Amino acid sequence: MSDPELSTPGPFDTRRRRLRTLMRDRNLGACLVTSPRDIRYLTGFTGEDSWLILTPRQAVVVSDFRFAEELAAIPGVKILLRKGAIADAAADALPGGATIGIQAEHMTVATRATLARLIGARRIKNTTGLVAGLRVIKDETEIALIRRAIAVQERAFLETLEVVRHGMREADIAADLEHRMRSLGAEGPAFPTIVAAGANGSKPHYRPGPAKVRSGGTLLIDWGAIVAGYHSDMTRTIAFGRWPRVMREIYAVVLEAHEAGIAAVAPGRKCADVDAAARSVIELAGLGERFGHGLGHGIGLDIHEAPRISKISPDVLAPGMVVTIEPGVYLPGVGGVRIEDDIEVTERGARRLSTLPKALDWAAR
Repeated sequence: MSDPELSTPGPFDTRRRRLRTLMRDRNLGACLVTSPRDIRYLTGFTGEDSWLILTPRQAVVVSDFRFAEELAAIPGVKILLRKGAIADAAADALPGGATIGIQAEHMTVATRATLARLIGARRIKNTTGLVAGLRVIKDETEIALIRRAIAVQERAFLETLEVVRHGMREADIAADLEHRMRSLGAEGPAFPTIVAAGANGSKPHYRPGPAKVRSGGTLLIDWGAIVAGYHSDMTRTIAFGRWPRVMREIYAVVLEAHEAGIAAVAPGRKCADVDAAARSVIELAGLGERFGHGLGHGIGLDIHEAPRISKISPDVLAPGMVVTIEPGVYLPGVGGVRIEDDIEVTERGARRLSTLPKALDWAAR
């Protein structure tokens, strides 16, 4: 399988050139890429049980008969269809005598031992984060796909809101939303959709169940779509009828914190400082202990990628990063409010990729 949206060689050639530069800096004669997400990033190929060997002069995908047709359509990649174990085939294809960089964060100990037996332990060099480091900065193709995922999830959300009624179960709302995203072109949900009615909203990673929407109550929905492998991630908190007084007050605080977090996003800004800009709003409202998670995270081929935006994050923002800004306040037994948008770091500041409204009046249905 390969991404039809990514059939041109341009972005993949560029990504492989960037990885080759890192390989040269680390004196690697080849890089053995075993993470499926990273293989997709470097080639567009999405089949399982396959490895990528990248050398200074060629890219070789070690796969099997099931994916012969898909691989044949990918430009700039040599195909090696194995008939036996993948490690044996890869060992034969690796350049002789060269130092081989492996993805230590992905390869199992058992597989590494097998490879060491085949090519010699001294030739293997552990690497971590080589491709992940490249993936932090999104190119134009990636930004466009994230935008498409956002467009799908937003349209599906608005359509689902039209059918939500008093007495509807959380699980049914989640199912409806995920079905609509698929119908609109998503590969699937970016993660298990969170639909939390009333007091269940105080549980940040709640899983929807039989609880029902009530008039005069709230509904927290955290959802996302995958388009051509790329994820989107948003949260909205809705009131059905009039806002309960406490929840209305909390919403105003979270919205202010959300906007402060977005305003703090800029190239060169420490992620810990961005977190502090939003967190300070909630702390000044006396609710600091009720905001227990980080402010956000990167998104891309994974739903959680670098950088991390939290008070302990060492990361620094740079143009091309796409991050979430998602402050929340959670009151056990009462409910919770979280507001989340996807934000692109630009050369001059930040661009909000999400387009759904979030004003207090809009959120009252």
